[in-house]
Amino acid sequence: MKRTVRSDWSKAILVCAKCSKKCKGGFGIKGKQSLMKALRGYCGGGKGRKSPMGIIEVKCLGVCPKNAVVVINGCNSDLWNIVPKGTDMDEIAEIVGLTE
Repeated sequence: MKRTVRSDWSKAILVCAKCSKKCKGGFGIKGKQSLMKALRGYCGGGKGRKSPMGIIEVKCLGVCPKNAVVVINGCNSDLWNIVPKGTDMDEIAEIVGLTE
């Protein structure tokens, strides 16, 4: 039985699902996408283990800001980022640490 599986991820980004649901979109070019889908489109990555980075929606992280979404970069998990609804995607990429 195989005990490990290879992944092409260079980073793992965790997005709070409850915050995303409460915001009802608000991200992306037209401002109608969830943050997870907007980040995937911005980075040019797909989904699954063969994409260049993992952008995963996780259950509630317990912070629950109003009109914002909590995002964690797995490489820098000691900082949790609060991204306000309607923030520009370039700014989000810098906040989350995707531009490094």
